[in-house]
Amino acid sequence: MNGTVIEVKYPIVLIEFTTGELPSLYEVLESSGDVHIEVLVISVGAGSVYYCQSLEGLTTEIKRGMIFTRTQRTLSISLSEAVLGRVIDCFGNPIDGKGALPVEGVALPILSNKPVVDSMDQTSVLETGIKVVDLMCPIIKGGKVGLFGGSGVGKTILLNEIMHNILTEGNKDTVSVFCGVGERSREGHELVEELDHGGILPLTSLVYGSMGASPVLRYLTAYSGVTIAEYFRDHLKKNVMFFIDNMFRFAQAGSEVSLLMGNIPSEEGYQPTLISEIADIHERLLSSHDKYLTTIEAVYLPEDDLYDPASQTVFGYIDSSIVLSRAVYGEGKLPAVDILASTSDALSKKIVTEEHLEVAIRAKRLLTQAEVLERISSLVGEAELSEDDRITLQRAHKVRNFLTQNFYVSGQQTGRKGVTVQLKDTIKGVKGIIDGTFDAISEDKFLYIETAEGLLGD
Repeated sequence: MNGTVIEVKYPIVLIEFTTGELPSLYEVLESSGDVHIEVLVISVGAGSVYYCQSLEGLTTEIKRGMIFTRTQRTLSISLSEAVLGRVIDCFGNPIDGKGALPVEGVALPILSNKPVVDSMDQTSVLETGIKVVDLMCPIIKGGKVGLFGGSGVGKTILLNEIMHNILTEGNKDTVSVFCGVGERSREGHELVEELDHGGILPLTSLVYGSMGASPVLRYLTAYSGVTIAEYFRDHLKKNVMFFIDNMFRFAQAGSEVSLLMGNIPSEEGYQPTLISEIADIHERLLSSHDKYLTTIEAVYLPEDDLYDPASQTVFGYIDSSIVLSRAVYGEGKLPAVDILASTSDALSKKIVTEEHLEVAIRAKRLLTQAEVLERISSLVGEAELSEDDRITLQRAHKVRNFLTQNFYVSGQQTGRKGVTVQLKDTIKGVKGIIDGTFDAISEDKFLYIETAEGLLGD
């Protein structure tokens, strides 16, 4: 029942069991003696050696020769409705300075899951009030959405705006979980203030493992967030919006831990268990037969590489992928969505209306033609294009400009009040641009407007 520490590599501890019953995977071990320290068994090494993660953050108190005993319990988090409106760490401890949480609660294991057998059909769309998202990349209610982009292109702002717009609809049957993995503490403070100012903090539970935390805590934060979402879905019988920023940081934390365990990385530098770790998270984020669980995750792209192994692994679980472009961001067109690179399974006759599908397809076709024409005009000049080609190019620019939008969550920085736009108005505006209704209006008039109809009266 006792093991001895034979090596310490922050935050990994190697413990050898020579006698008694061997520990189970994901079992918590505790130290014997005056100093109380807990570690988590994460892998089996050679012989009776076990790789363990320190659950105390720093491992300076752990020395070679220390004795650890089995507890025969797994790592769990105690949850109740009181976690709504609070900020906690991956162990359920409050970190928002608002006092302790109630002791009573349901203790749920973080690293083991109960599969959802009976899941509802995903055939309805969740409107966000964001034009480019609702038209070109519709979000399936109960589905998974990925926001892909490099640093500084607006992933977090777009994620926060979606969160703000959905929760302010006043649906008390919907709660949200925000899981901050490996991101800046400043962004966490700003989000809490924004949610509190908007009156939607009581409907949100936030769990954080910031970039300054150890890789173990960052890694476990994602699992804790998923466990909270499962609790809301199964125990409180709520519809759940699950937001995670950033899924890449979860993969990165797993890579750091894997290297400390001595695992040989893949050719791209990631851990050999990357695929299974990403699967562990996504396969738990499912809707039940009567409550939906919608996932929206920001995914950082190193060097803006959409083919990075971490992002490619996430793609397999995504229903709608929204790709953010540095080139579009540089043009000052926000949200900086690369419309041609973004896709959604919701663009189907089974889910959206025929008019919606037709306008989205026509808009993509127009933007594709314009991309070719822009390359030609960059070589020979726009004056050399035919009249029809120039009209096509101008209409494409108007579509891009019309799909820009002011956000509520960035209103203090931009000085422009945010707006939400109904899908029917977005469809009507884009259809009118493509059909030539607004050919007499200059392109710049379409930037950051709410609807296109108001331009006809100018």
